Amino acid sequence: MRWVSQLTPEERREDFPYEPYEPSDWGPVQHEPRFRILRKLAAPFIALGLLVWKLKFAVLAIFKFKLFATSASMLVSIAAYAWLWGWKFAVGFVLLIFVHELGHVIEAKRQGLDVSAPMFIPFLGAAIALRDQPVNAWREAQIGIAGPILGSIGAAGVWLAAEQLDSEFLEALAFTGFFINLFNLLPVVPLDGGRIVAAIHPIFWLIGFAGLFGLIFLAPNPILIVILFFVGLELWRRWQERGNPEAAAYYDVKPWQRFATAAAYFGLAALLVLGMSASHVEKTF
Repeated sequence: MRWVSQLTPEERREDFPYEPYEPSDWGPVQHEPRFRILRKLAAPFIALGLLVWKLKFAVLAIFKFKLFATSASMLVSIAAYAWLWGWKFAVGFVLLIFVHELGHVIEAKRQGLDVSAPMFIPFLGAAIALRDQPVNAWREAQIGIAGPILGSIGAAGVWLAAEQLDSEFLEALAFTGFFINLFNLLPVVPLDGGRIVAAIHPIFWLIGFAGLFGLIFLAPNPILIVILFFVGLELWRRWQERGNPEAAAYYDVKPWQRFATAAAYFGLAALLVLGMSASHVEKTF
């Protein structure tokens, strides 16, 4: 018996028809580029940047409109809510908030006040800025309740569509809309309810603050804590101004105005409770 190394080249070819593997020179080693994933993720943004640069004059023109800031904040809020509930529900939810804020804007414009476009804050809703303040608490109450009224109408429209289309998704969206408008009626400033009850009696501010403080212990939530912080600051500011003659004149509301405000406030709250009851869905999405 002979070893393979002892065979002649001809004998090797007969017994081993395949040539043995011999390493060859494939050239220099090609290293994988660093941060390959980051480059792939950055590619769309680079392309978008180039497009914006080419259309910079059009972009600058858009930035001059208030609509851009509102639209941008809406998109950010939609992205934040979509992370929790999906994009469809997020779009509907943000649109309901937008309808709510339009109520404030329309009433402020009706009173001749300079008001900003709605700005959306993820997980905190939206807000408008009044550059001119209403002349008294009665006017402030009208601006405050206009948002929940129009917002409730919007939620009711979604609920009617849900009934016609037999859509549990729309029904759940309507329920959320009713709830958000009811939550805004809490009698604390800066929520709408606090601005409304200013025309009824300031004692409601203390009641609302105590109720919100207790709610934090019953259902701990970081958003409620943030709201309570701002409520406390605003309540302290208004308490310090209680002896100011201008503040006294501001809260000088006629009896019929107090009655009308109270009737609208408690009546709207009752309707929203009924709306939540009618649109409640057992299933979760």
